[in-house]
Formats: sequence, C-alpha cells, structure tokens
Amino acid sequence: MIALSIRKLDVWFGSDRDRVDAVKDASFEVADGESFGLVGESGSGKSTILKAITGLAPTWSGEITVEGQPLQGGTRNRAFYKTVQMVFQDPYASLHPRHTVDQVLSETLYLHGLAGIDKRVEALLSDVGLGGRFRFRYPHQLSGGQRQRVAIARALAGEPDILLLDEPTSALDVSVQAEILNLLTDLRDEHNLTYLMVSHDLPVIGHMCDRLAVMKDGEIVEVMAADDLRNNTASHPYSQSLLKASAAG
Repeated sequence: MIALSIRKLDVWFGSDRDRVDAVKDASFEVADGESFGLVGESGSGKSTILKAITGLAPTWSGEITVEGQPLQGGTRNRAFYKTVQMVFQDPYASLHPRHTVDQVLSETLYLHGLAGIDKRVEALLSDVGLGGRFRFRYPHQLSGGQRQRVAIARALAGEPDILLLDEPTSALDVSVQAEILNLLTDLRDEHNLTYLMVSHDLPVIGHMCDRLAVMKDGEIVEVMAADDLRNNTASHPYSQSLLKASAAG
C-alpha cells in the first residue's frame, strides 16, 4: 500500500511579482512502512513539502494523497492528524515553555479523544526512553535530547501511521544525535511507522532511510535507493557533488 503520494507538486509563496516558487513539479511515493528521505542544500524546498502536507504552506497545486485520501488546500481535519504527525527541528521552540511534560502529553491525548490518559502518558514516556521522573518537568529543565524525546512522544500520542521528520537531530549535540536516530529506528519497527524525513546530512539519511529524493532549487533531480547513496552510485551530477562534499566533510 502507498502511504503517501506526491504528484506534480508546486508550492509557492506570495503572488504576482512577489511570487516565489519554492517547490516545482515534485513527484514521489512512500510505501507503507517505508522510510523515505528528502535531501538537498538549505532552501532547496525539502521542508516546504512537509509544510504543504500538513497545511502550513496552503498555496500549492498538484496532488497530495495520504493513505488514499486526497488533500486540499491548507485545511486539515482531526482524521488527518490521527494519521500524520510532525516532529520539528527545534524541540525547545515546539514545546510550550510553561507546560510540564505531563501537560504537553495529556492535552495532546485529550485532543485526540483518547481515554485512560494517565496510563497513556506513562506509556509514551516509556516508549521514548524517559521515566516517570521527567513527567512533571518543564522544557527548560530538560536537555535538548530529552526535549526532542518529549516532542516525539507527543507526535506518537494519537497513534499515527506516518511521521514527518523535519531535521529532527540538527539542533542537537553530535553525541545525542545518534541516540535520537536509534530511538526513531526502534519506534518505526515497534509501531510499523512510515517516515518522510528531511535532512541536509547524507549519512543520517543513509542510516535512516530506504530510499531518498535529492532536491535542488525546488526540484527533485533524482530518486535513489539508500544503497546507491552508501555505494556512491548517484547518477545526477548534483547528487554526485553532494556525495563528494559529504565525503570530504
């Protein structure tokens, strides 16, 4: 089954002379249970595709289909958010600074209409490797990695099928990045999740994803298997240049 289908997607901001075309004619599919990556330099349109899916970028044309259901414009209903959730780049900015971990997770569970909230909060914290002692802490009392674990727990609260991951480790210390990536790998297996992951870091995509699309100036220039990435067998010149730059770094 196809979890996510993008067909001839154009996304733009502004109008007339002020119009900026951020994504142009992008097409790809993500199978159920697959982890698919979007890579490219900053400004290439990777995160804009995630914003179009979630309704944060409402001006787009083409087709976006989630589990067979076509999306329209920038409005998303409760059923969408039960199916799709997003984990943002900066866990500190994405958590309410005056809400405890318990409030963050309890409110999310309540909004999803789920019962047994107390036990579900405990289970979510356990799922992401945080014990009960973190439950009543505020974001400023947590490390960056711990905050991102809370953000992941919040995304999992509604038991979604698809997670959109927008540079989920780029704001973290290098020592913590591997922990979060391994957690995401384990959660994908445990919950049969489908991932669409944005990153400028080719080794991260090579580690996390089955396939990937390379973006340049708003366009997808190549879709390849992660094995091609690991074996340095990209066919497009831009993809080859990214691989060389990554190897040199």
